[in-house]
Amino acid sequence: MNESIIKLTEQWVQEQLSHDTTGHDWYHIKRVTTLAKHLSIDAEVNMNVIILACLMHDLADDKVVESEEAGLASITNWLEDHDVSPEDTKHILSIITTMSFKAGKGDPMRTLEGQIVQDADRLDALGAIGIARTFTYSGHKKQSMYDPTLRVRENMSIEEYRHGQSSAIQHFYEKLLKLPERMNTTQGRVLADQRAEYMRTFLEQFYSEWSFE
Repeated sequence: MNESIIKLTEQWVQEQLSHDTTGHDWYHIKRVTTLAKHLSIDAEVNMNVIILACLMHDLADDKVVESEEAGLASITNWLEDHDVSPEDTKHILSIITTMSFKAGKGDPMRTLEGQIVQDADRLDALGAIGIARTFTYSGHKKQSMYDPTLRVRENMSIEEYRHGQSSAIQHFYEKLLKLPERMNTTQGRVLADQRAEYMRTFLEQFYSEWSFE
């Protein structure tokens, strides 16, 4: 791995996300990078591409930045200014632009590096951390914790998924509990199943307390 460029990129990304309150902060980036390294054990992959994609993936995410186009331009300029090869730059940008769930309508990842990065990001949306991040993001979007009058939305457009009315609890069903079956790697699927089971236990407890009499 090119430790120098990775270290510089870590510092740059940390600065970019220093004020994030959506659950896509620097610590999310660190966790995703650690998970990706774990999923890469014994795999023949380009670790520079994996780590740089992990580090920068949220800098062009419309949940975090105002303009995906501006975010991608900033990432591209950073990679070019730091002499990342055109081939690796193209690969990294391809991963970043394909990562998002997008109401389940996103394109499949074409490379193992991309599959690993996507799995790592999705794992951080599951389990105890995923629960915490869901409520954090729901609050950021000014959505309710739970509204039993809302139906779980199915077959949404990307626009409806991003901007339609929902709640933190509805989001478990609209996205999070669908992630295990969409994992790319065997180890990612194992970890996703474990974390999703924890979320189902949480939901059982939540409903028990919600309707307590």
